Amino acid sequence: MEQAKIDAYGDELYDALKDRTTVTPFTERESGITIEDAYQIQQRVINRRIEQDGERVVGKKIGVTSKAVQDMLGVHQPDFGYLMSSTAYNDGDSIKISDSLIQPKMEGEIAFILKKDLAGPGVTNADVLSATDFVMACFEICDSRIQDWKIKIQDTVADNASAGAYLLGDRAVAPDKVDLKTCGMILEKNGEIVSLGAGAATLGHPLNAVAWLANTLGQRGIALKAGEVILSGSLAAMVPAQPGDHMRVVIGGIGSASVVFT
Repeated sequence: MEQAKIDAYGDELYDALKDRTTVTPFTERESGITIEDAYQIQQRVINRRIEQDGERVVGKKIGVTSKAVQDMLGVHQPDFGYLMSSTAYNDGDSIKISDSLIQPKMEGEIAFILKKDLAGPGVTNADVLSATDFVMACFEICDSRIQDWKIKIQDTVADNASAGAYLLGDRAVAPDKVDLKTCGMILEKNGEIVSLGAGAATLGHPLNAVAWLANTLGQRGIALKAGEVILSGSLAAMVPAQPGDHMRVVIGGIGSASVVFT
């Protein structure tokens, strides 16, 4: 795809983000759009957020790692996106959907906070464990600037892997003090259990997911940086959120996170 079109699509997504509107899926308009085209569109949006809005990249996220989410979206391979400084929340925060979100869906995840850089290729699970300062329960608040979540892999990649915001939980736990593969997740919505999962849901093991991310970004000359938050992928299906919802996620041995939407 020619650069002018990449820039135009990136600008369209940036405007949709700022105006809280949605756009027609790119895959319905460009039959030949590639995943690489989509990542270039993504980068155009990220650059504009940095240059025009003063935002910073504070981490990275892996998307579409669990079979439940893949089946829900019809997207059958993982992707990555960037976490921006304006999208970070803390346990117990109240989030007003109309301020920045359009059609949010919640994912319970394990967040890795790094103490050392990770630069692929060749990153192993042991490397990820060694580079991790601590893990936390978190919510990823996914959102889509694509109309009605009608996404194929190119659409979600272009849209920063459907990143909306994220919210970190109430405890920080050393990664070698919990079984990241078997730890169970419970997601509650307004006091009712709506989703169950476990660490193994994300590419078989959360460490697999973070290693995949480090190696995939390494092919592009991008490292995971010390101090960054790395979201390792959903442990179960996404759950829609709307004003008035109170949501809580609990991950065994790690902690919990809660949020109220207004």
